[in-house]
Amino acid sequence: MERITLNAEKREETGKGAARSLRRQDMIPAILYRGGGSVPIKVSKKEIVNFINTTAGEQVMVTLQFKDGENKLALMKDFQVDPTKRELLHADFFEVSLTEKVRVNMHVTTTGEPIGVKRDGGLLQNVLREIEIECLPDKMPGHVKIDISGLEIGQSLRVSELNLGEDIKILTDPDEVIANIIAPLVEEVAPVEEAAVAAPEVTEPEVIKKGKKEEEEEKK
Repeated sequence: MERITLNAEKREETGKGAARSLRRQDMIPAILYRGGGSVPIKVSKKEIVNFINTTAGEQVMVTLQFKDGENKLALMKDFQVDPTKRELLHADFFEVSLTEKVRVNMHVTTTGEPIGVKRDGGLLQNVLREIEIECLPDKMPGHVKIDISGLEIGQSLRVSELNLGEDIKILTDPDEVIANIIAPLVEEVAPVEEAAVAAPEVTEPEVIKKGKKEEEEEKK
């Protein structure tokens, strides 16, 4: 796998005040973890920001090169960014050995336009964004890329269908769904109410008024 070198120094300064001072010097405070221990270090802000921007979403091996000539192989575990200023605040690395297997989360990327979307108007759901794997560091892929162009409506791609090679063990539940295609949402249309049938007009029977002459004749 690809490997990038970052210049690093061990640091004695700790605490929030020391971290702010380091950042003013264009250095980023970091921690290098190994087993149950950890070592405070600092790295160049320019170098680590470029590393993060270049390898976003990928696992890349790092060679931490110290001034005393010591080198450490590591993977970036995490980093923190100021939510307001969007500036890098801190980074965590964990040391690895080429002879020891590691467990890491790999980003999953889907490629291709599913036939169920392109032809039938279905909707793509990306359900799982990461999977956990175990392997030797130099066997680790940068990311996992999957072609989903053959998926139709009602079909899904599961972890069990991934093939990353015999050197990589997938630890995520094989029944987990990575992506699926669902039928398009059909907007329900309210039924048109039939026009009310007008009730027939009821007309009262016509009363014929009798003339005065006819009334007198009836009384006879």
